[in-house]
Amino acid sequence: MHSTVTRRSFASRIAAAVSALGLTGVVSKRATAEADSGQSAVQKLDYDGKPASGKQMITSLIVHNGLIYISGQGANDAGNVQGADITSHTTKVMDNVKKLVEAGGGSMDSILQLTVYLGNLDYYDGMNKVFKTYFPNGGPARTTVAVAGVPGHSLLEVNCIAAVTRK
Repeated sequence: MHSTVTRRSFASRIAAAVSALGLTGVVSKRATAEADSGQSAVQKLDYDGKPASGKQMITSLIVHNGLIYISGQGANDAGNVQGADITSHTTKVMDNVKKLVEAGGGSMDSILQLTVYLGNLDYYDGMNKVFKTYFPNGGPARTTVAVAGVPGHSLLEVNCIAAVTRK
């Protein structure tokens, strides 16, 4: 005899099994706790940490489940950079990153991971000099790659993930 299992019948069987094992209370309590703490909500924020308008193609700052996601920041994001050297560009990018991380409820020390896209690998040492000033207590995990080009004539672009440390 051949029996067809649909999603609905499968879900019903799983629900019955979970109920029989007494796990429904555990699952619902966890879901309620996450909802009450706001951890399950995705917050899309602007540069000032206010709810994003929804009109932008890319959201610079997203907070979800205790993590802060910062989209790629170039030297010309949130205003033009002064100077055309790697020191000026890295300083501008890291100022942008710092502002966004803090707007999301974190700090430079709560940055867990950074990805750096350099327009030229010759900029590596200059970038590192500036980075050291932003991470005096030791830096996050980091990947740095040289790329053919970075949007907006920036010499580098940085994205990162940080932990929320305050509400």
